[in-house]
Amino acid sequence: MNERFKQFTASLSDRWSKWTKVQKGIAIGIVVAVLAAVVWLFVGSSRPTTVRLFNAPVTSETERNAILMRLSKDNVQAYVSSDNYISVDNEKIAMQYRSILIAENLEPKGMNPYDLFNETSWSRNDFDDKVKWKRAMEQVVAQHLKSLSGIRDANVTLSLPEDTYFTDQAKPVTASVILYAAGYDDVLTNKTSIKGIEHLIEKSVEGLSRENISIVDGATNKEINNFEGMEETDRITNIDKQQRLIQGLENEYRGRVLQQIKPIFGKRVDYVNMKIDMDLSEKSYTAKEYGGVTLKEDNQDTPYDDSDVREKVAVSEIKVSESFTGTGLNPEGPSGVEGQNPAVYEDASNLIGKQEKVSTQTNYVLNEKNINAKESPMIQRLTVSVNIDGTWKEIRDKSGELVMEDGAIQREYTAISEEQLKEITRLVQGAVGYNAKKGDVVTVTNIPVDHTDEFEKADAAERARKQRNKTIVLILVGVTVVLVAFILFRIITREIERRRRLREEEERRRQQEEREKALWDAKEQGMEVTMSVEERKRAELQENAVAMAKEHPEDVAMLIRTWLMEE
Repeated sequence: MNERFKQFTASLSDRWSKWTKVQKGIAIGIVVAVLAAVVWLFVGSSRPTTVRLFNAPVTSETERNAILMRLSKDNVQAYVSSDNYISVDNEKIAMQYRSILIAENLEPKGMNPYDLFNETSWSRNDFDDKVKWKRAMEQVVAQHLKSLSGIRDANVTLSLPEDTYFTDQAKPVTASVILYAAGYDDVLTNKTSIKGIEHLIEKSVEGLSRENISIVDGATNKEINNFEGMEETDRITNIDKQQRLIQGLENEYRGRVLQQIKPIFGKRVDYVNMKIDMDLSEKSYTAKEYGGVTLKEDNQDTPYDDSDVREKVAVSEIKVSESFTGTGLNPEGPSGVEGQNPAVYEDASNLIGKQEKVSTQTNYVLNEKNINAKESPMIQRLTVSVNIDGTWKEIRDKSGELVMEDGAIQREYTAISEEQLKEITRLVQGAVGYNAKKGDVVTVTNIPVDHTDEFEKADAAERARKQRNKTIVLILVGVTVVLVAFILFRIITREIERRRRLREEEERRRQQEEREKALWDAKEQGMEVTMSVEERKRAELQENAVAMAKEHPEDVAMLIRTWLMEE
């Protein structure tokens, strides 16, 4: 086997080496095409078998589109066959969305309820088949209820009456259902969800009506589909919704007003009060209105109204004019027979008469409007009040300092002019869609706002600033005084030191003069004075020190001070 495989491989390699590039490309293309076909066959054969959503075709395009849109909303893949059957990927999805569609009243109209559950064979006349059918229906309904989101468990009991020959003697079909919610889901407390479940059960059983369905919450043992006596609760709920609607509109309109005036006046806008009166009832009416005929529309580019509106417009006119001149016809009967006319007519038979008749008929057209309208909740009246503060300006003196009196900054209030108030009123009216015919009221006032707390903070800050400046000035003055005193002290000290040095120099000079004088006197007297070497050196040093002290007194003083510190 291995030798044959090796021979086959060698033969294939030999042939492959002999082929041209074109032949090799054709061979590779054939192999790729075969592999693609095999893969396509495997993929096509491995496609999951779809399950029909309903056991009957959905022929209505409107109903079919509604079902497909509902499935697409939950990203559920659906397939529509050529014979209008809707299919999904598996049985679980089919069962779940079959229940959801029935609960949301989206099931095909006119479809047999047994077709919805794929139950097509039963016998109404046989007792055993009827019991089996009843149990099967209970299981099917319970299974579909469990497939709903939020339902953990469901128990269904159907009561099917005996068949009678007279419908007025037949007992109604009843259904008792016990439901258990999953976790904290509100499916059994939401009125809309309960009505959807009720509708699902009604469509599941033939002959069952809503008034014969009883749904009980298994956790509380309370009937949840008994809506009698809930009118007051619904009324309170509707009132709450209406109030939230009005509050939302008031906030929206308040935001519009603030958006218009806040960039202009900033923090000067004190408040914006908005009150909306709404007619929350629904009304429908039919009316016919007659109005003028507009021959020319108003040109919006002109500041005046140049439209042409007529009360009526002539579309056709008929004029008739008749005239007659001559004698009237005086019939006297057959010839040869004396007439029977009264004498009055005979006397007037020879008179000539003249008759004229003129009539005019004009057809006019009116602007007729037939109105068939339904009014939903609408705004009846808007009441807007806006208060804007004036301008508070701080008074300053000529040097630019704030003027204060009794510890408070003096301020000057400037009110908003009447012309500006009118402009603001028009601005607010445009923001809220003012309509005088509805009785809308827009009020803009300029009442000064109490800024006591704000001004107190500003006054305290200004007082603290002035006190701080005063403290800084006092500190600077004190430092200046200390510096001046220190400088004066240094000057006086140096002057005293200088005078002391002068006195010492004067004393040394005087002593030197006395010694020189004594020596001179002794020399003159012929006395022999002998001095030791140390005394001469000391005398020379003293002379040098005195000379240096005269030339550089500061250096000598520093030197003497250093000697004293060392000793």
